[in-house]
Amino acid sequence: MNIRTNLRRAAIAAVAAASAVALAACASSGAATNGADAGAEENPYHLITPGQIRVASLGDAKPYTFTDENGEFTGFDVELFTDVAERIGIDDVVFTGQDFSGLLAAVANGQFDVGVAAIGITDERKQTVDFSEGYLAGYLTVMSSPDADIADEGDLAGKRLGVVQGTLQEAYAVKNFTDTELVRFPDNNAAISAVNSGSIDAHFLDYEAAKEYSAQYGLENAIDIPSFDAPAGFAIAKGNAEFKAALDEALLAAMEDGTWKELYQKWFPGSPMPDQYLPKAEQTGAPAESEAPAQ
Repeated sequence: MNIRTNLRRAAIAAVAAASAVALAACASSGAATNGADAGAEENPYHLITPGQIRVASLGDAKPYTFTDENGEFTGFDVELFTDVAERIGIDDVVFTGQDFSGLLAAVANGQFDVGVAAIGITDERKQTVDFSEGYLAGYLTVMSSPDADIADEGDLAGKRLGVVQGTLQEAYAVKNFTDTELVRFPDNNAAISAVNSGSIDAHFLDYEAAKEYSAQYGLENAIDIPSFDAPAGFAIAKGNAEFKAALDEALLAAMEDGTWKELYQKWFPGSPMPDQYLPKAEQTGAPAESEAPAQ
């Protein structure tokens, strides 16, 4: 065998090896692409666990979201979100109670897929999370004992006012009640206990939540403050466009077919009906006073 023959065979072997590497690379690339496609199909909303939505919520924000006597989450927001989740094909929805002050951060860092707790949509919160379209808006309330001598915002000067940390009420109070001493609490129950014990003069909370405490403890709504500029929305991690689009579409469908209206009447009996969330055929075009986001 001469040198020329050896060189020819070496060249043929080299070409064959290169072809094999190229084919393997193409096959690997195709498998990776197919795997990515399969992953997207199995988990189109980029959930922590495919087929399950993990929800951060509150256990004491009645009638929005709270735990019943069996420890199960219920309330307007809980039932509405569960309905919305079913519309996008997710039946496995797991609610977990959180302190409100850390709820949005827990959604943003991937501990939960969504936050559901009548969370008011504000520009500041949009820096941390994205939101669905709004589904509720309305009033904030200063609640006190009948003998607290509080009738308007001026009467709060020099008083000790409870707020739940991280809420719209806290932000409003910091901005507007500058002569009031703010006392921060992890939840409404702790603050109302402080009102009842006399360690604070009043508590600043949501209008509907205040109804429950009024009936239970004989407290009164001393001041009701309109807050229509921060409707409640579902909070999700930033950049999950597929999840947001699906939630928005399902939420709109729940409003249009009357599901939202039915749940509102169930959880807020006798309260003014917000026009903008009714089926289009029932909207009057006139602004309506609706109930407030709890937080």
